[in-house]
Amino acid sequence: MGLIVRERVHVNTEATKQYKVLVSTNGKIASYFSLTLVDSNHKTIETTWSKSWTEWYYGLGKEITFDINVEKDVGDIVQVKIKNDKASWFCRYVQMKSPSGKSFEFPCYRWIENKEVAIREGSENAQVPSRSPNQFPMGGSRPSHSGSTHQRKEDEPLRSQCSQLDCWYLDTEWIEGNERFSQDLHDKLDELPIDVQFDGDKSSHFFSNGINMKCVELPKTFPVTHEMLKGSLQRGLTLQQELEKGNIYIADYEILYGLEPNKKHQNSPHFLTAPICLLYNNKMDQIVPIAIQLSQKPGERSPIFLPNDNEHDWMLAKMWVKSSDFNVHQLVTHLLKTHLISEIFELAMYRQLSPVHPVYKLLIPHVRFTIAINTIARKQLISEDGVFSKISSISAAGIDELMKRAMKTITYKSMCFPEAIIARGMENTPKYYYRDDGMKIWEAIYSFVDQVIKIYYDSDEKVKEDLAIQHFVKNVKFGMEDFLSGMKDPEGKKTREELVKYLTAVIFNASAQHAAVNFGQFEWYGCIPNSPSTMRKPPPEEKDSVDQNYIMDTLPDRGCSFEVLGTVWFLTQVQDNEQTKTSSDVKSPSLGGDTTRDWLVDDSGSRPQQRYLGIFPDMHFTEQPVKDAITTFRNKLDELTNTIKRRNEGLTMSYCYLSPDKIPNSVAI
Repeated sequence: MGLIVRERVHVNTEATKQYKVLVSTNGKIASYFSLTLVDSNHKTIETTWSKSWTEWYYGLGKEITFDINVEKDVGDIVQVKIKNDKASWFCRYVQMKSPSGKSFEFPCYRWIENKEVAIREGSENAQVPSRSPNQFPMGGSRPSHSGSTHQRKEDEPLRSQCSQLDCWYLDTEWIEGNERFSQDLHDKLDELPIDVQFDGDKSSHFFSNGINMKCVELPKTFPVTHEMLKGSLQRGLTLQQELEKGNIYIADYEILYGLEPNKKHQNSPHFLTAPICLLYNNKMDQIVPIAIQLSQKPGERSPIFLPNDNEHDWMLAKMWVKSSDFNVHQLVTHLLKTHLISEIFELAMYRQLSPVHPVYKLLIPHVRFTIAINTIARKQLISEDGVFSKISSISAAGIDELMKRAMKTITYKSMCFPEAIIARGMENTPKYYYRDDGMKIWEAIYSFVDQVIKIYYDSDEKVKEDLAIQHFVKNVKFGMEDFLSGMKDPEGKKTREELVKYLTAVIFNASAQHAAVNFGQFEWYGCIPNSPSTMRKPPPEEKDSVDQNYIMDTLPDRGCSFEVLGTVWFLTQVQDNEQTKTSSDVKSPSLGGDTTRDWLVDDSGSRPQQRYLGIFPDMHFTEQPVKDAITTFRNKLDELTNTIKRRNEGLTMSYCYLSPDKIPNSVAI
């Protein structure tokens, strides 16, 4: 803790009353800054702070305390302004106690650079004239104080780590930990790994807990018949009867049809197709593939492959399905529907909501690092010369077209988890842990958001009158007309219930949905034959034309496989800088009132925590009722974590990606 220092203040030197001030930092601070206090009547008190000789010698802690002498108590302080003329430093918050004993807190959590930064008091009652909600129009640039510059500064550790993207694979060994994998995909093996056989528990686990399948009627482009499948249907029912009972699922990759394949970065031709895969929930509640067509155009040159075909025909057909799934999963399910969609809400938040707005405070932990990681992804993953252009079957132009097609499928309802599950017909699918755990997470987030919103809005009328919220929703709409389809009120939010659901969808998508589609990638894509990123031979156009050598020549070569392994390994890592502090670091020295932050840390009081769902080290809220709501939220998530852990102990293959203790708050990787 810094030494208490008397300040140079532009008031009478005989003053006897004091404002006690605490400034919390990240441990690095300039030698000098000025501080201005602004009261509700726009009167100001100005002071400066500089290091004493003892602080130069012994160093400063992470918190600076000092007194400001004044002639009289000027009343409530509603804003502080900090100006720094030298090295930049990170301010977490400012706390203040007035001569009358009243406490104020000013959440900051941004970098102080060589310009003045105004920080409003964190409670809902602070009245400071602010900009018009639509001062920053749709499509306009963000204000400099909104967090854009400061977020970029805060994101420097992440950017530094991610700058190594182009050599991810250098520290990744091909056969690390699994002797069943080929050391080189050019080797002629007697038998491919059993992982690519797909039938059984592992297949059931992947398909049933994946995102890219649904239970609906069969497409007209897939002329499969009961006669073809009667050997695979185990209940003695017809195909139509099985379909009506909800036992038939489909993975249709029509969205890939006609896209330009990748040619620029490959030494040999690479191929892309748009398969249709029929899956069946058998008597053991395993969802297994039973029919595959490798194109969207049925006919003699597009046969339907079946489990009783030549084993190599069937194996390669399944590999083609998984290769298509790899491309759709990476670019649509993962990149577009979590990373890029979250960025749209973040930009709208910065443009339209003040940092003291309760919805800003609610959303800010769930957009942390998102713009930074997306900037890196655009440059190093999906650019014309990016990693994905080297490992994928899709060209850069094809990626652009795929994104355009996928945007047309995104609706507000598709971001609302319960409605999305129903729309896909997956509400009764057995052993569907993605749905089971996701519903509980959705309910916990909804309950938390509902509590917070009702603290600040005591009626629906208050929501309608909040122009900042209405402009926030309209800003999201800008450029996303297709997204707004299915929204009850695309022009804004008129009730508390509508606002709660809307914000729940934003938070769920940035946290739980991203965790579900991101952190299992190395487990499934780390075995290249299980989900090839590209294929080097065209799909077979007739049966009995494939042997093992043909399969090996179709799979990605070693160089491409190394890039895939490095990429999916990196994408599944939690950032080191997600670590927060122990209880000794988060306690604030007493300025009066409740200033401790013990509720942020583990019960042991010493173990570091990570910024998983519900853990908010940067506490933008200052009101105790909201802190109580966060505690309730954490307790619910802890109970769910324990429930999932007990469930997984009884499973052959556990599903842990939606366990709250493994869900980061935001899209940060």
